[in-house]
Amino acid sequence: MLVILSGVAGAGKDTIKKEIISRMENVKSIPSFTTRAPRKGDIPGQTYIFISKEEFEEKIKNDEIYEYDIHHNHYYGTSKKILNEASQNGIIIKDIDVNGTEILKNTLKNIKVVTIFLRVSKEELRRRLENREDKPSEEEMILRLNRFDYEESKISLYDYVIKNDDLEKTVSIIQKIIEEEQRTDD
Repeated sequence: MLVILSGVAGAGKDTIKKEIISRMENVKSIPSFTTRAPRKGDIPGQTYIFISKEEFEEKIKNDEIYEYDIHHNHYYGTSKKILNEASQNGIIIKDIDVNGTEILKNTLKNIKVVTIFLRVSKEELRRRLENREDKPSEEEMILRLNRFDYEESKISLYDYVIKNDDLEKTVSIIQKIIEEEQRTDD
């Protein structure tokens, strides 16, 4: 089963993903390919697989990627090989944008896909971005805030929509969703 977490940048996807993985032993994450530079806390090959723009475009050309998008001038994408192999051994939780979610929902036929959208208000989003350890530049902040309405317009794609205003509550709800979806998959 593939559990997709989406939401605007700063909605808490990565924090929630880490919490779920730490609490549920049968849930793991897989890295995406990206052309952005590593940030503090990134572990190459674990959080992301960092490659050049040319390497990424070669993977697109060779049909090695299920879905990809350009965010804030960098490619991000999901490896077919990595996802297919990981899906044989438990539950995968992955944060993917709304465009990637739509593609994976329509493409994956042999893997159950459960989609969760994390909502935050625009004001809360701005506050979270401003208080981030890796605070984005003003230009990047504007890009992320401008994408807010577009991301929100895609909510109907999702199986579940959760207002993420309390970490413990949100993680608990997602754990219950995963447990229930796993039961209905067996």
